[in-house]
Amino acid sequence: MFTGIIQDLGIITSLRDGGGLAVQSAEIAAKLNIGESVAVNGTCLTVVEVTANYFSVDIVPETFKRTNLGCVQCGDMVNLETALIMGDGLGGHLVQGHVDGLGTVKEVKIAEASHVILIETDLAIMKYVVEKGFIAVDGISLTVAAESPTQFSIAVIPHTYEHTTLQFRSVGQTVNLEVDILAKYVERLSAR
Repeated sequence: MFTGIIQDLGIITSLRDGGGLAVQSAEIAAKLNIGESVAVNGTCLTVVEVTANYFSVDIVPETFKRTNLGCVQCGDMVNLETALIMGDGLGGHLVQGHVDGLGTVKEVKIAEASHVILIETDLAIMKYVVEKGFIAVDGISLTVAAESPTQFSIAVIPHTYEHTTLQFRSVGQTVNLEVDILAKYVERLSAR
């Protein structure tokens, strides 16, 4: 479980045949042990190797297909967060690290003191997206500013923009999306 508050930006240093990658981040590596969970662009992965400056994770084919980790290259920056520990502050919202699908950046514009990013995704995800509700975009806990049948926008404050991969996102790129798990539970309970 995670909070969606990004702790560091890491750099992809290698991609392994058969699935896996290594990430450079001394700050995050210092907090990790083998077998622990770490969120990479909002995707919960298990640490299989740790050094002073790097950590490695294995990735199964399904995760490559469902997330934007299948598109990363060496040198790319990724959002990183270690797993929530009981007693930690919950500054964002409960994020599982189980990506629901991908969105496509349709527009990035500056509006007053924020960046407004318009994201398009499919109806299977949009049915859980509500104005002023939570959504995790590449693992970042954000509030939905507006929504339509196939798109939603997020207004990103300067600090979040400057300390996450959102600063590198441009029109046409994909982002990982995880909807608020509470919406899924409500849907399931309502169907019974």
